[in-house]
Amino acid sequence: MAMSAGPSETGETDTPMSDINTTPLVDVMLVLLIIFLITVPVVIQTIPMTLPKVRFEPTTTKPENVSLSVKAAANGTCEIYWGLTKVGPQELLDRAVDKLKKEIAKQGGVNAKGLELPEAHIRGDINTPYRCIGAAITNMQRAGFARIGFISEPPPGASERL
Repeated sequence: MAMSAGPSETGETDTPMSDINTTPLVDVMLVLLIIFLITVPVVIQTIPMTLPKVRFEPTTTKPENVSLSVKAAANGTCEIYWGLTKVGPQELLDRAVDKLKKEIAKQGGVNAKGLELPEAHIRGDINTPYRCIGAAITNMQRAGFARIGFISEPPPGASERL
């Protein structure tokens, strides 16, 4: 590394200069900038894909549909409500089977044309463990419900962004 010398106040020519040479620092920074500009696109890997268009479609609630609410109790057990009535797992299964039998009989039997079976709509609390909601889904499937949906609340202004 070389050192520059310049004129001093006393007239001597061998006094060192106290200014910092910033040229090497700028050179190093430019080289690092170029290296980062080249390597960042290589490090960030993206996969091209087309995401589905999500639209908020309000559900049409029919009187024959079953509305279930599932939440966790304070002691960690699961609470399932059929409408406003609290039911246990076996009672849920029995009620669901009875509901389907009555609806099929009302529409003219299993072989009736245009048979529309009721749906099960499950509303789960945000803090409910999945095992509670999964148990409700399993019981409704065992009873014979083919269509099971979830009732959710869209984020504020979601219908305005369509």
